[in-house]
Amino acid sequence: MRHMILAVGLALAAGAAAADPIEGVWQTQPDEGAFAHVTIAPCGNAFCGTITKAFKDRAEYASPNIGRQIVIDMAPQGGGNYQGRVWRPANDRIYAGKASVSGDRMSLSGCVAGGLLCKSQTWVRVR
Repeated sequence: MRHMILAVGLALAAGAAAADPIEGVWQTQPDEGAFAHVTIAPCGNAFCGTITKAFKDRAEYASPNIGRQIVIDMAPQGGGNYQGRVWRPANDRIYAGKASVSGDRMSLSGCVAGGLLCKSQTWVRVR
């Protein structure tokens, strides 16, 4: 019995250690005075991010965007890089997206014209 408990504990620890670098809660860069906390988790073979808290002028508020997906089908490309789509709440548009994770920072870009014109933000890991 003791060996079974140890094996289960090691399996759980290995699973936690194998979490992808993009998974977690991220704080967006302010956009037109507002920012959010986005929880990124697996969705199928990719990763999706949902707005879990919203802030305006540094105060939390009940945004209608809470619960909306802002990072859509971000597929790992290797080396901390991802490709998918991103939604920009300020203009309610979805863009081709790419992300690059390095430690507790993520550069997230929304692009048009086949990736020729991009606007980027730097997000910071909250946890």
